[in-house]
Amino acid sequence: MTALRALLAGLVDYAGLFPPAALNMAAAVRGYAEYGASDDAWILGRFVVPTAHLDAFWAERSTLRDRSEWRVSALIGADVEAEIDRVRAFNETMAGQARVDMLEGKAVSVDAVARIADGVAGFKAFVEIPVKDFAPLLDAIRDRGLSAKVRTGGVTPDAFPEPEALLAFIEYACKANVPFKATAGLHHPMRGDYRLTYDESSPKGPMFGFLNVFLTAAFVHAGMTDGAALALLLERDLKKLIVLPNAIEWRNRAVTTRDIHAARDCVGVSFGSCSFREPVDELRAAALIA
Repeated sequence: MTALRALLAGLVDYAGLFPPAALNMAAAVRGYAEYGASDDAWILGRFVVPTAHLDAFWAERSTLRDRSEWRVSALIGADVEAEIDRVRAFNETMAGQARVDMLEGKAVSVDAVARIADGVAGFKAFVEIPVKDFAPLLDAIRDRGLSAKVRTGGVTPDAFPEPEALLAFIEYACKANVPFKATAGLHHPMRGDYRLTYDESSPKGPMFGFLNVFLTAAFVHAGMTDGAALALLLERDLKKLIVLPNAIEWRNRAVTTRDIHAARDCVGVSFGSCSFREPVDELRAAALIA
């Protein structure tokens, strides 16, 4: 597997139900089926759906001829036990067609992390926590065998964390060996100023690139400690990335395919995006994928 393929494989969890796309269930399910049957399916991760909407997902998924078992990430709310019961019932009913094998919740306190951990036994679970004052929460997530989730953007400027805060999160996760996924605002490969929604009148703002975020995680996991990580997280020039068969170079530094595999396995797992085509089409336009 090449270095770039190691970085991109299964990276995009499809969250078409969420803003700014905010598709209805039928359109989101059809989209995921289309992407899963395309040449780009190797980049596609899970279908993301709130637990409360599993029945609607079931109704749409059951109409498709495709009988492969889809991987699903279900978002849980405050009533963890009841929602886990719903997930287990869904998995029994949809066996062979879809399976929830990942859960995503939110916590703003150590006690909330503990409640999620107590309820999700048997599932891989990601807990979204604030970027500010995250250390006690990341420690609790690590100690309970969970994974973390960080919000990297949204549809308003205030939804985007400061680069220094995001880097501190990535560095701490790497040090503590806490796997994380990212969500929101990562439609584009490289950092730049983009419209925050698909509305032509939408304001523009600086957005992180998914290559920036996950390459930064790979470099930090491989030992980058000299302050260059912030520059990589803020890099806007795609031409500064040199993609080789067994490594990706940036400004005379490199991470190997092995480094990237290790980072994807242990730290940067995936990101949720309401668009699959946008990140993939931009990768193709940049001649990074065929």
